[in-house]
Amino acid sequence: MALPLLNRKNNPAKPTQELGFIDHLEALRWHLVRMAVALFICSVVAYIYIGEIFDKVILAPTRKDFPSYIWLCKLGELMNVKSLCLDDVKMSFQNTQLSGQFMMSFSASFLFGFIISFPYLVWELWRFIRPALTARELQNSRGIIFWISLLFFCGVWFGYFIITPYTVNFFAAYTLSSQFQNIIKIDDYLDSVMNLVLGTGIVFELPVAVYFLSKLGMLTPAFMREYRKYAIVIILIVAAVITPPDAVSQIIVTIPLWILYELSIVISGRVQKERIRKEKEFFSN
Repeated sequence: MALPLLNRKNNPAKPTQELGFIDHLEALRWHLVRMAVALFICSVVAYIYIGEIFDKVILAPTRKDFPSYIWLCKLGELMNVKSLCLDDVKMSFQNTQLSGQFMMSFSASFLFGFIISFPYLVWELWRFIRPALTARELQNSRGIIFWISLLFFCGVWFGYFIITPYTVNFFAAYTLSSQFQNIIKIDDYLDSVMNLVLGTGIVFELPVAVYFLSKLGMLTPAFMREYRKYAIVIILIVAAVITPPDAVSQIIVTIPLWILYELSIVISGRVQKERIRKEKEFFSN
């Protein structure tokens, strides 16, 4: 099966030659190689400053002077909600493996390298997909890299500044008995922070996923409206799991996720209108 390769310099809507399946695999291989190189370079840069990254970024949510604690405490004073003011996280860290700290420096460097290089990684994938799109599809997807990157960074910001400090503070303070002391393995703490930050970054890509699923006809705004109540329940469950057991913190997490869902309904509706318009034009001709 031969697939069209489009001339990007002239007119992207006109195929100039055809590539076979093996040729497309070769093109994909070079995109993946450039992505790997970019990820490696960004990870090396992060590794050079890994000490500062651990002290000032990764371990920052355990200190009272973390920006989120200050902002939320001020908000709590305005709302007269004392639970928003959090103290220093009382926990001790330990390393239980000989090479533990060395391996963690690689994990943290890869995490920050991925976050830093994310827009370029998306751009490389887009360069591979773009030749298969029509001129109208290219026009409709203009700015897609910007929006994907923006949503991802918003999710990372939300996960780091909102979800992570509340999660860390809650589990560090939770004890079954006063005789127990929380001595946390540093690799467990790092894994938790990485999962929260990257997880919210991916969750915030919901509008983009809805856009492409709607383009394929697999999702409609009517379906999303019909099952909105179930989606809200799922959002509330997610918010309850990742936040301390108080209503205020759950609301803080629930509102952005709910807004993303409602935004996705609007996006799906616009995609559906465009698809219906194209079908009418096709049958009228």
